[in-house]
Amino acid sequence: MSNQEKFSVVLPVYNEQDNLETLFAEIRRAADSTGRPWEAVFVDDCSTDRSLSIIRGLAERHAEVRYVAFAENRGQSAAFCAGFDAADSQVVVTMDSDLQNDPADIPKMLAAFGDECEMVIGWRAKRKDTLVKRLSSRIANAIRDWFTDDGVHDTGCSLKVMRADLLRRLPRFKNMHRYFPILMKMQGARIHEVKVNHRQRFSGVSKYGTLDRALAGIYDLIGVQWLIKRHIDYAVKEKK
Repeated sequence: MSNQEKFSVVLPVYNEQDNLETLFAEIRRAADSTGRPWEAVFVDDCSTDRSLSIIRGLAERHAEVRYVAFAENRGQSAAFCAGFDAADSQVVVTMDSDLQNDPADIPKMLAAFGDECEMVIGWRAKRKDTLVKRLSSRIANAIRDWFTDDGVHDTGCSLKVMRADLLRRLPRFKNMHRYFPILMKMQGARIHEVKVNHRQRFSGVSKYGTLDRALAGIYDLIGVQWLIKRHIDYAVKEKK
């Protein structure tokens, strides 16, 4: 990967009006420090607060900002996919819009991405979530790893760097964003992990409950395990 190659930061948004201005300022500071061309692609998942109007304002003031606005709420995975489709680069950085991911980690993650791997995953070694959320996430990661064997410490960290062409080939389904590592590995991606900063949520509330997430996760795991076992792969020896 060229040190001058453009990258796209894809950001799903749902009711994050109090975080967006600060988030973009931090992204801009981190992205500009790389010396590379970049863009921020916000995907508004039909927010009911002022998120979309704030995103419109950012797009009017900053040439780097683009956005997609959903007509109805479709969920985080759909928002990520819309961002991948809209991204105008071959390098995609994903992160949440709640300020818990730290944009200052973007440069070192981009530095780890390139000829040796096609995916870099953030590892929140010191999480700033509640005890209940940390424990439930640890259990979920252990179960997910047992089912998928993706070999990743922190699948749930949204801060990732990935090749856009591989992302666009992934099977698309609800909650697929929780399985990006194994889905990317099925496309031949090599994965590297980087320890990243994790911050407390300063404004807004989490958009899901622990029980809801656990129940959905069990259902998803059954489907993902089926995909893994039925995955078709081949190598071409010769063709004309």
